[in-house]
Amino acid sequence: MAITNPTKTVEQGQDSGTNFTFAFTVITGLFFIWGFITCLNDILIPYLKKQFELNYFKATLVQFSFFGAYFIGSVAYFLYSLKYGDLIERIGYKNCIIWGLLMAAFGCFLFYPGAEYKIYGIFLTGLFCLGLGFTLLQIAANPYVAILGPEKNASSRLNLAQAVNSFGTTIAPIIGGYFLFGHMLNQDADLEGSTIKSMYLLFTVIFIATAITIRYINLPTFKSEEGLAKGASALKYPHLMLGIVAIFAYVGAEVGIGSLLISFLAMPKIAGMAEMEASTYVSFYWGGLMIGRIIGAVSLSTNIAQVKKIGLMILVPVISFVIIGFLTNWVIAGNYAIFLALSLLAFFLGSSLPARTLGIFSIILVCLVSTAVFASGSLAMWCLVGAGLFNSILWSNIFTLAIAGLGKYKSQASSLLIMAILGAALLPVIQGSLADKIGIQRSFIVPIICYLYLVFYGFIGYKMGKNKINLGLRNL
Repeated sequence: MAITNPTKTVEQGQDSGTNFTFAFTVITGLFFIWGFITCLNDILIPYLKKQFELNYFKATLVQFSFFGAYFIGSVAYFLYSLKYGDLIERIGYKNCIIWGLLMAAFGCFLFYPGAEYKIYGIFLTGLFCLGLGFTLLQIAANPYVAILGPEKNASSRLNLAQAVNSFGTTIAPIIGGYFLFGHMLNQDADLEGSTIKSMYLLFTVIFIATAITIRYINLPTFKSEEGLAKGASALKYPHLMLGIVAIFAYVGAEVGIGSLLISFLAMPKIAGMAEMEASTYVSFYWGGLMIGRIIGAVSLSTNIAQVKKIGLMILVPVISFVIIGFLTNWVIAGNYAIFLALSLLAFFLGSSLPARTLGIFSIILVCLVSTAVFASGSLAMWCLVGAGLFNSILWSNIFTLAIAGLGKYKSQASSLLIMAILGAALLPVIQGSLADKIGIQRSFIVPIICYLYLVFYGFIGYKMGKNKINLGLRNL
C-alpha cells in the first residue's frame, strides 16, 4: 500500500518518518460525531414509542431503518467494486468521506418535517439516509485508520479511534435524555415542539461544516500499487467470510442491548427506573466501550514498553473509578469497579493478542448477559450495564483480524464488513419481536447466541484458511 502525503511516498509499516498525527486526529473526530448520533437512536426508540404509541417491534424499526441502510449502502458499494474496481481507489478517501457527511446532513434535515407533520415514516426515512451517509464514512474511515502506520499496530490505532467514538456514545444518552425526556415532562410537549427539530438541524449544520473543512485540508492519499481490485476476490478468504458473520453478530448484540436497556431497567423486578434516570445508565453502558477501548489501545500497542503499558492499563480504570465516584456517588462507583477490575484481568489474560482477547471478552459477555436474563434486581441490572466494557474491543479486533493480509482487497473487504452491520438492523427487531411475545428480559437470549459465535471466531474462526495467503498473523 503506497502512501502519498502529499508529495512523499512511503510503504505502510516502514519507519519512513512520516507523521500522520494530524490525519489521525481529523478522522477520529468523525468517529466521535457518528458515535454520538448513532447512540441517540437508543433515546429515540422510547421517545418515539411514546409519541406514536408503538409496540416494541415498530419502535425498533428505528434501528432497522438506520442500520438497514448500512447493508444496502455496502451492497451497492460492493457491486460497484465488482465491475469498476474499488470506489475509494477511484475517488480517494477524502471524497468518500465528504459525500458521506453530506448524505448524513440530508438525513438529519429530514427530522424537521418529520417532527413538523408528525409522520413516523419521515423519521425512518431520515434515519435511513443518515445510515447511508455513515456507511460511506465507515467504509472509508476504518481502513484509513488501519493503514495509517504499521499493520501490527492497526488494532491499537482502531481501538483508540473507537474510544473517541465511544466518548460520543457515552455523552449522547445523557444529553439526548435530558432534552427529549426532560421536554416530555411538560404535558403540553409534542413533536411540534422545537427540541427534536433544533437538535437535528444543529447536526445538519455540523455535518455540512465538517465536509467543507475536510474539503480544504490536506490529508495523506493512499493508493494501492497493485492496481484496482475488481471482481469478488476478497470472498475467497475464509477468515474474512467468518469475520463478516462476526461483525453481524457483534453489532446486532451490542445495539440490541442498548436499544432495550431503558425498558429493561424500567421493569419493576429489575430497577423500576423512570426513563430519564435509566438514560444515565445507558451512558454507563456506552461509556464502558470508551474505557475498554482506551485500555485496548494501550494493551494492543507494540510501541509501549511493557512496564509502562501495565501502568497505563491500571491507571485508566483507576481514573474511571474516581470520575464515576465524583460524578455520581461512591456506591455506584464501587459497583462498577467490579467490572473495571474484571476487564483489566481479561486484558492481562489476553496478553495483548487481538484474537485471544476477543475470545476471552466474548466468554465474559456470555456469562454477563446470561445472568441478566435469569437473575433480577441490581445483579441483573449491573451485569447488563457492565456488558459495555466487554463490547469495547470487539469491533476493532474483529475488523483488523478479518482484513489482515488482504492488501489491495482491504477496501472491498471493508465494504463487506460494513455490510454486516445489517446485524444491527435485523437482530434488534428480532429481539423486539421476542420482547413482545416472551418479555423484555428473556429476549436477551439473542445477544447470548451472538456472543457464543464470537467465542468461536476469537479462538478458531480467525485462523481458518490463513495458509492460503501470507497473512503475517503469527503473533496474533
